[in-house]
Amino acid sequence: MVVCGDDALAHRIAAELAEVYRRSVVLVAPAAGGPDTSGPGVRLQHAEQAPPDEPTLIEAGVRRSQALALLYEDDEVNMRAAFLARRLNPHIRLVLRMYNRNLGRRMAELLDQARGHEEPTEREGHDATTIVLSDADTAAPALAATAVVGTRKIVQADGLLLRAAERIPSESGDATDPGLVTLALLSSTTRDPAGADGSDRSGRLAPRLLPDDAEIQAAAGHGTVVLEAVGHEPVPPRRRRESRGASPRELLSPRVRWALAGVCAAVVALAVASWVTTGDHPLHAAYLTLLDLFAIGDPAVGEATARQVLQLLAGLLGLVLLPLLIAGALEALGAYRTAAALRRPPRGLAGHVVLLGLGRVGTRVLVQLHELGVPVVCVEDDPEARGIAHARTLRVPVVLGDVTQEGVLESAKIRRARALLALTSADTTNLEAALGARTLNPDLLVALRLYDDDFASTVYRTLRAAHPEALTRSRSVSTLAAPAFATAMMGRQILGAIAVERRVLVFAALDIAEQPQFEGRTVAEAFRPGAWRIVALDTSGPAVPDDPEAPPTPEPTGLLWDLHPGYVLHPGDRVVVAATRAGLAELLGRAGADPNGVGVDPYGARAAGLGAGTSSESAPSPSTTPSTTPGG
Repeated sequence: MVVCGDDALAHRIAAELAEVYRRSVVLVAPAAGGPDTSGPGVRLQHAEQAPPDEPTLIEAGVRRSQALALLYEDDEVNMRAAFLARRLNPHIRLVLRMYNRNLGRRMAELLDQARGHEEPTEREGHDATTIVLSDADTAAPALAATAVVGTRKIVQADGLLLRAAERIPSESGDATDPGLVTLALLSSTTRDPAGADGSDRSGRLAPRLLPDDAEIQAAAGHGTVVLEAVGHEPVPPRRRRESRGASPRELLSPRVRWALAGVCAAVVALAVASWVTTGDHPLHAAYLTLLDLFAIGDPAVGEATARQVLQLLAGLLGLVLLPLLIAGALEALGAYRTAAALRRPPRGLAGHVVLLGLGRVGTRVLVQLHELGVPVVCVEDDPEARGIAHARTLRVPVVLGDVTQEGVLESAKIRRARALLALTSADTTNLEAALGARTLNPDLLVALRLYDDDFASTVYRTLRAAHPEALTRSRSVSTLAAPAFATAMMGRQILGAIAVERRVLVFAALDIAEQPQFEGRTVAEAFRPGAWRIVALDTSGPAVPDDPEAPPTPEPTGLLWDLHPGYVLHPGDRVVVAATRAGLAELLGRAGADPNGVGVDPYGARAAGLGAGTSSESAPSPSTTPSTTPGG
């Protein structure tokens, strides 16, 4: 495997390929591109430029490698390197990290077409597809859910929808509902709602993935992550295009609106009085009142006293109306001028989420929170940041300024906020923002983006000691995204991933025919605590006779997630498996491999779209996508 990148994600993926999948990895990175992950299975090769030139790729062994991951932050750099790698080795599997979804989809199609025109060789059966992923799309849903306690975690991929929910234990200690599949035991308890959420190295307090019944019973009172449903996602309704102009409420201030309403009420009252006193038709009385109001009517000389008094009052009201019309016109003009400008946090705003950083990841999290209906105030020091345009389009308030400077967090109404999401790429900036926010709002829920697990553990313990009643959480984008990229390099695509504190639980679709350890076993027997668990069965294929003593085979109606523990798995079945990273690596590594390392893909069952009518297009989610669909 060859991994090329210039940030922490490349180092994390290289380490995962070597440690979890036991592959030989060459990491091509700048001399100062991150921590030195060279070790067993990883050879570090320094590159003088990005993208790497032809001699660099040849030295890294691209011509004889099985897969190449291009993980530079610049989409153009990844594209140039992909074209060069495809020319050097038409049979290499390419995994590209790209932020632009549309461009990534076209790139995958183009690179696969270029591979198809090459001369067939003895490696014709080799899986040389192009897979385009986005770390921002993969990590954004988990980061957004961090800021909203109790938010359900949705995994969408290939028309498949999995919904998991984080449940905090009640005072009685019951954390799960009957019939729900428990995916993980959290470190949080009734007495300690935060648990060890900020650390991945908390010993016995760390979350336990895929526990068995005995562990669940022994951990009564702990929070859980439960799988609520697995099914096919519905066709999303067509969304109405967001308006970029000023809303009617923004055209006029409340004072001007109330003043205009009072003037209109007075005009109506004068028209009614004219109708009653003169006996004219109501429409004629209203017409005369408007003429007097705009000073274009004839003077009521020689007419009744009531008519003369009403005319004087209407003229006086017209004098009041003139400055109101001018004020309204000026305010509307100013509102239209600022419609394209950034909004400021409105007065009285409370219960919102302060989002720090509008880069790649911050922009995706902003979109996720907006779709959830969560009020957000963004803080960004770069006026040209990628997410500024999105914030302007979504009409989300933005505070421009350095969060480390005094007064910036106050401008974001941090004292009345419910959560802070610090998602800049600098750990120290995120930590400084969290400390400043906790000083202003001690009960604030704080979620930090921290790369290093040891540093996250230290930060967590310190913040928990200083503010024991407040929730503190930390997430690593590279940790959330690395399983998807690493599995794609192995020729497999996981359907999705959900964050369990600072750990990751992945979902994959596997064919039983390619998993001899599943074939002929029941669902209960195939379950390995802490490694993998079958959570759903695709029943859309042809029915296979069951053992007469086993429970009946489910009818072929699509996707069945409430599986009977005694159901026997047959070679024609396809299942959805929840697994840890090590468990998935073991599953994929059990299939037969070609002795020469080429030809047949050596890593087991192929992840496939489930059921009839699945779609290759899906909303942004923490999952990988087909080779023709970019984004996570």
